[in-house]
Amino acid sequence: MPELLRLEELSKSYGSLRVTDGVSLSLDEGETLGIIGPNGAGKTTLFNLIGGDVAPDAGRVWLRGADVTRVPSHRRCRRGIGRTYQVPHPFAGLSVFENLLVAASAGGGVRERDAYGPCAELLALTNLEAKANLAAGSLTLLDRKRLELARALATRPELLLLDEIAGGLGEQEALALVATVRAIAARGVTIVWIEHVVHALLAVATRLAVIDFGRLIADGEPRAVIESDEVQRVYMGIAV
Repeated sequence: MPELLRLEELSKSYGSLRVTDGVSLSLDEGETLGIIGPNGAGKTTLFNLIGGDVAPDAGRVWLRGADVTRVPSHRRCRRGIGRTYQVPHPFAGLSVFENLLVAASAGGGVRERDAYGPCAELLALTNLEAKANLAAGSLTLLDRKRLELARALATRPELLLLDEIAGGLGEQEALALVATVRAIAARGVTIVWIEHVVHALLAVATRLAVIDFGRLIADGEPRAVIESDEVQRVYMGIAV
C-alpha cells in the first residue's frame, strides 16, 4: 500500500526535558498502528507534532510525500489529519448533531447542507443516533468519547489519531468503543491509536510501537512487540 505518513528524526524539548527524541517511522494506507509507553513517555507530544499543534525542534513530518512540518494544525486537518483528545471538549451548549456539523464545515471544509447526510451516517456509526438532539454537555463519558470520535471523523480524515479514546471507560464500554474503531478501520481509514488499555489496542492494531523517554524502542507485529524482553522490562515492569 502507498505510504501515507512518514516521520523523520522528530525531536521536541521543553527546556532541558527532551520529550520526543529522534522518532522515525512510516505508516502505509490502511494500517492501524497502536502506540504504548509509560506515562510521560512522549506519546501525546508525538501526536501534537503529527497534528501540527506544536512544531518540532528537529526532524520532519511528511504526509503523502509532502513536507507538512511547518503547516499549521487547521491546514493539516483540511489535508486529512483528524484527531481526538484525551479529555473531550465538545461545544457543550450545542446538540450532538450540531457538533458534527461544525466539525464537518470548519474542519472538513464541507458546506453545511452537504454535511447533513454524512453526519447522520456518523451518528449511526458511533451509536449516537438516539442522542442526536441532546446537548453535548449532558452526555455520559462514554457518549462524550463517542462524540469526540464522531467529530474527528466528520472532518473526513485519511489519517485518524486517537489519543486514549478508551481511557476512563469500564470493560464493557471499552469493548463497545473497540468495535466502533474496528468498523472505522474496515472502511479504510488509517489509524494511529495511543492507549493504555493494551487489550483494546491488540483487538484492532495491525502494528504496535512502543515509546520510552521519547524514543521509539520497538515497532512491529503486535504480539511479538508485547512479548519482547525490552518491552516487558520497560512497559510491563517485568524483569527479564
